[in-house]
Amino acid sequence: MAMSSALPTSRAPARWQDFLQLLKPRVMSLVVFTAITGMVCADSPINPILGAIAIFCIAVGAGASAALNMWFDADIDAKMRRTRGRPVPAGRVQGADALALGVVLSMFSVMLLGMTVNWLAAALLAFTIVFYAVVYTMWLKRSTPQNIVIGGLAGALPPVIGWAAATGTVPLNAWLLCAIIFMWTPPHFWALSLYTSEDYEKAGVPMMPVVAGAASTRKQILIYSLLFTPLCLVPAFTGLGGLTYLAVAAGGGVIFLILAWRVFKSRAGDAADPRQDDGLYDVKAAAKDARNLFAFSILYLTLLFATLLAEHLLDLPAFGGF
Repeated sequence: MAMSSALPTSRAPARWQDFLQLLKPRVMSLVVFTAITGMVCADSPINPILGAIAIFCIAVGAGASAALNMWFDADIDAKMRRTRGRPVPAGRVQGADALALGVVLSMFSVMLLGMTVNWLAAALLAFTIVFYAVVYTMWLKRSTPQNIVIGGLAGALPPVIGWAAATGTVPLNAWLLCAIIFMWTPPHFWALSLYTSEDYEKAGVPMMPVVAGAASTRKQILIYSLLFTPLCLVPAFTGLGGLTYLAVAAGGGVIFLILAWRVFKSRAGDAADPRQDDGLYDVKAAAKDARNLFAFSILYLTLLFATLLAEHLLDLPAFGGF
């Protein structure tokens, strides 16, 4: 277990900005975006107030998970350049305060969602919080190189929760949205880990490049990309996506595969090629292909969900739905 008491103590009262940072607002924004997409794609009218409450609860639940993650991971965060400035390892927030915030927000978000919207959505939110904070953070992350693969389920569930909030059901198309994010996660994070592997090795986190080596990781990125990109086309044939979505998914998928192939053929992640500084996008020549895939993967997923959202808001005709 993370021993927050061994970390530096704060010399001044924590600012509200520090507590906000505990909630990982950038990650929260992606969660909110995919949850809204799931809610809109359900094509089921929902009271605007209840819809807003549902999205608020999902956002708070995501923030609660992040706070619990930062509490438990404070020891390894302190050893990594990318995370050592976070509030707990930097000593701006006490570990006990981060834990309390995470627990309180978890219970608040689940109970509010259940009492105001429906208990299926609340149960899915509770499962997501527990899966991320306990199964991924406390177990998988420190024990297996498959941590990102299995743990990716937590990040893939928000659209299902949004769909459940709107309809009280979770049909195949809701799980299809989940599957897309789930399969996107390994190539996305392993591309990042190829040029941050020194950090993970220093912190003792068994990320794939640390355990299996860079060459194996590059191969697995390509394999997952070959599985992920065809999956992105499926919504166009289930009635979830339309012709515009099909064009975006196909065109972006081709670019994704080209970038994944370049990573496979590159030397990204090989020894003696550290980042130039602490920035996610500042890398040396050998790692640029991994950096490019990491960056494009974010854009591609955003475009997929934005297109689905636009099509359902505009009620564009679907392509061969069944």
